[in-house]
Amino acid sequence: MQMPQGNPLLLSYTLQELLARDTVQVELIPEKKGLFLKHVEYEVSSQRFRSSVYRRYNDFVVFHEMLLQKFPYRMVPALPPKRVLGADREFIEARRRALRRFINLVARHPPFSEDVALRLFLSFSGPDVQNKLKESAQCVGDEFMSCKLAPRAKDFLPADIQTQFAVSRELIRNIYNSFHKLRDRAERIASRAIDNAADLLIFGKELSALGSDTTPLPSWATLHSSTWGSLKQALKGLSVEFALLADKAAQQGKQEENDVVEKLNLFLDLLQSYKDLCERHEKGVLHKHQRALHKYSLMKRQMMSATVQSREPDSVEQLESRIVEQENAIQTMELRGYFSLYCLHQEMQLVHVYLPLTSHILGAFVNSQIQGHKEMSKVWNDLKPKLNCLFAGPSGSPTPPRLPQDGVSPR
Repeated sequence: MQMPQGNPLLLSYTLQELLARDTVQVELIPEKKGLFLKHVEYEVSSQRFRSSVYRRYNDFVVFHEMLLQKFPYRMVPALPPKRVLGADREFIEARRRALRRFINLVARHPPFSEDVALRLFLSFSGPDVQNKLKESAQCVGDEFMSCKLAPRAKDFLPADIQTQFAVSRELIRNIYNSFHKLRDRAERIASRAIDNAADLLIFGKELSALGSDTTPLPSWATLHSSTWGSLKQALKGLSVEFALLADKAAQQGKQEENDVVEKLNLFLDLLQSYKDLCERHEKGVLHKHQRALHKYSLMKRQMMSATVQSREPDSVEQLESRIVEQENAIQTMELRGYFSLYCLHQEMQLVHVYLPLTSHILGAFVNSQIQGHKEMSKVWNDLKPKLNCLFAGPSGSPTPPRLPQDGVSPR
């Protein structure tokens, strides 16, 4: 961790510095590998390591397990779920995006970015990256064992750290809920743009089909045959503009998916990893500490009972030895508890470093709307003069009809 002089608990990062650590692309390999059981493979490319390697989903799983093993007190983003059978194209694409968010959050996380496991995952091109990852974690221990500050973590924590932890957890819960709703709405907006593109394309095709109709006119309609022929010719030419409108709407929807929805999902993944970390803190370190204390109290009672009953010296000595071991275990649990709070405090600071991403998201959303409406408005305006022949009157001059108002037809 980059730390200013003074309290090592405090971080000094900006969002730009985190984003500049690395940008990792995850692209789907078109062909499924495997002789009998087919599996999807991804090309993972890192700017930082200037590398491009091929990874399976199970490689991500092993890498994720190594991170949890080595960094149990840090925000380890969750992996997307594995789907064994019936994985359709939509599911595979959603998982690819989720894997890209995962590896970018990891590659930009200060402790993770300096760990050998990340370098192996992003740059090792050998035949078995999973074993290589497992070998790198052997006999290393977790961050508590390797961090020189771990035994002194309590000295750097504020006196009201428990209160701050509770407040931070509530704040993250509220932010997560709000951003979850924003993401859902952004998805609907992007989806509507893509649906609008499909409707515009079909609308144009139907106009073209109408203009291309070769059904002969009945004899009683020959009086207006020239009018119908002109209309058909005009309608047939409009499909080009509607195809262009559809393309502009589809571009806007895709841009909002990539620049708005994906960034919201990235931030939600980060917030979820903090929520998961809080649960690991309570269910892991705190729970183990309580169990150790309970076991210690049982041993003390057994010791008192053995002393009163004047048992054999050997059995009493063994019990004393076990009590000493348990006291050491409790002390270690206490140190781990403080180190866990130390890491939680730093992880909360990292969440706040990512908060300015909100302005990036809103800026991308506004720019997408402005650009999209501007481009579509131009196409609509270019289309309007081509409608003149549809409104041509007896003299041949354009006479656009008056539209009915309030549902009443003009007389």
